[in-house]
Amino acid sequence: MTLGLCLLTALFTATPARAESPQEAVKYLLATIQQVKEVESLSPEEAKANRRHMDRALTYLDVAEVSKQTLGKHWQRRSPEERQQFTQLLGELFRYVAFPNSAKFFRELKIEYKGNSKDGNAATVPVLVHHKDEGEIRIDFDLLESTSRWRVVDVILDGVSMRNNLRTQFYQILKKEDFAGLMARMQERLDTARGGG
Repeated sequence: MTLGLCLLTALFTATPARAESPQEAVKYLLATIQQVKEVESLSPEEAKANRRHMDRALTYLDVAEVSKQTLGKHWQRRSPEERQQFTQLLGELFRYVAFPNSAKFFRELKIEYKGNSKDGNAATVPVLVHHKDEGEIRIDFDLLESTSRWRVVDVILDGVSMRNNLRTQFYQILKKEDFAGLMARMQERLDTARGGG
């Protein structure tokens, strides 16, 4: 399911509201994502507000960690510059692909937060959403705490991990193409989402 890709991402420009707990971080993330609109046919003012919502949503994600985990063994083979470029591009894909799709999914849903379980600097926040067509859906958000902030590093929907789904897609591409080919595909997807492709 592509919802995993729709929920996740670097170095962020917006300052998030201070999330004191993993559950608060997920609440802030979803509340912010719900405000994101599809990019096409927005007025300049709406586009500016949309960008602010996208930037804020990114502050609740650890895109650098997601990038490292999704590239897996290929991460160590990349130069620092390539890692930075990959992380930035993945962050942009979250902004222009994942967040608008997630906003459509979550906008009208009732979300029930089921607490959280913590183990050191790791935590899982389970939520239940009630979808008119699909019924009750459980989604688990995995978070890590760093620099006194909780940020999402994985989303598990019906037992399917976003991180593992992305890793599988990236590995399949890297079996056939080099790293530059993967980056080109990601850039092409981003250009299409921005309306330029």
